[in-house]
Amino acid sequence: MKMNRVAVLVLVLFALCLPLFAGGAQEGSEKKAATAAANEPFKVAFVYIGIPGDLGWTFEHDRGRLAAVAALGDKIETAYVENVPEGPDATRVIRQFAQQGFNMIFTTSFGYMDPTLEVAQEYPDVYFEHCSGYKTADNMSNYFGRIYQARYLSGIVAGSATKSNVIGYVGAFPIPEVVRGINAFTLGVQKSNPKAVVKVVWTNTWYDPVLEREAAVALLDAGADVIAQHQDTTEPQKAAAERGLWSIGYHSDMAKFVGDSVLVSAMWEFSKYYTARIQAGIDGTWTSQSYWGGLADGDVKLSAFSPLVPEDVKALVNSEKEKIISGNWDVFNGPVKDQSGKVVIPAGTKPADGDLLGMSWFVQGVNGTISQ
Repeated sequence: MKMNRVAVLVLVLFALCLPLFAGGAQEGSEKKAATAAANEPFKVAFVYIGIPGDLGWTFEHDRGRLAAVAALGDKIETAYVENVPEGPDATRVIRQFAQQGFNMIFTTSFGYMDPTLEVAQEYPDVYFEHCSGYKTADNMSNYFGRIYQARYLSGIVAGSATKSNVIGYVGAFPIPEVVRGINAFTLGVQKSNPKAVVKVVWTNTWYDPVLEREAAVALLDAGADVIAQHQDTTEPQKAAAERGLWSIGYHSDMAKFVGDSVLVSAMWEFSKYYTARIQAGIDGTWTSQSYWGGLADGDVKLSAFSPLVPEDVKALVNSEKEKIISGNWDVFNGPVKDQSGKVVIPAGTKPADGDLLGMSWFVQGVNGTISQ
């Protein structure tokens, strides 16, 4: 009888403690689930204006994505959507990525800025990175490169090559980013050939191979013997090559796809930035910023020269490149004149980044208008 009472007491105590044991098991289970979630790949999405096969702008962004995958391995999982128009379609695609649980989203065209900000405000726990814009939020950065520095150097090559003293430039949109690039390129042209002019034709599109080619052909018909561009494909370069004339590449090393008629290319390098920012997201050290790296940072660069570029021109380019990298001089250091000949940036002065980012006037030597 005594033994039965002890057995009952043990059973009662066991019953009373059972919820505690169950609670402990449940808590351990939750911790295990959290650990499993932490071990899942960091999901990163990219929104592209064109296709990776454009051999230009989107090609370079995707090369940066692949470099991040190679560097970070199974710590990350990436996805992208190509050919996303700027506007409501961009908002929809960005939002879908956020809804699907992506941790970081890169949007890679200027016109994605407001859609990115809109979705960033809806999803405060997602990191957003917008390329070439100027707006930020607590969970949204913007990033770009001082490609105008590489454009200036490529302009030196173009100015030395032209025989007609007319260089054609196929421009996408008359916005500060493109205007700044045209101006830097023209200052480079003037460095090697003060008699040359840069004639601009607008396409009002980032990616349209047919329009890009037509614009280049029109410039060639107007007497240009060197073609440069701010577009996303190699079509302007191909149009020049078909005439037996020269071109300057942009975005990627376009000589690899067109040939030696591409004298040099102003190039992007997104690999370093993408890898670093994704790693910061993984580590929890990501913070919002406005980033604008240049030649010294490795975010922009110049391709190898074509065999058609003379040694003395290479030497001049490399000398100017070293000046820029040193930080003692930059492309728009004064004096700089506008189209009318008026000094806009006085001698001995250097424009602030805000002035460069909002540039809305052409330098002397540009043949074209900004208003459309």
